[in-house]
Amino acid sequence: MWALAAASTSAALAVPVNAVTAATATAATAAPAAIPPGLSCDTGKHAIDDYTGFALCRKNGSRTQTFWVHLVCGWSPDVDGNHVTLRPGESGQSTAHCAGLGTGIGEIHVRP
Repeated sequence: MWALAAASTSAALAVPVNAVTAATATAATAAPAAIPPGLSCDTGKHAIDDYTGFALCRKNGSRTQTFWVHLVCGWSPDVDGNHVTLRPGESGQSTAHCAGLGTGIGEIHVRP
C-alpha cells in the first residue's frame, strides 16, 4: 500500500514544468472581452497616470445604452468606472482608477 502511494506521489510530482508554464501562459494571454454591440469605443490609460483607465464610446443604432469601463488591476481589486448612458449618436466617457498598491492596469474592458 505504501509503495502505491509513493508511486502515485512520484508520478504527480513528475509533471514537466513546461506543461505548467504553457498552461499559465495561455491563460495570461487570453484576449480581452469584445466591445458590446451598438458601441464604438476607444480604451486606454491616462497619459500621465498608469493607474487610471478610460473607455470613450459612441452609441450607434437606434436604442439608448448604458456602459462602463472595467479595469483589471493586477494585485489590487478590479474596479468599475462610472455608468454612462448614451442616446443614439451621443458620445461619453467612463473612467476608473486602480489602487496604488498594485501593479497598475492589466486589462481594460467595456461592460454593457
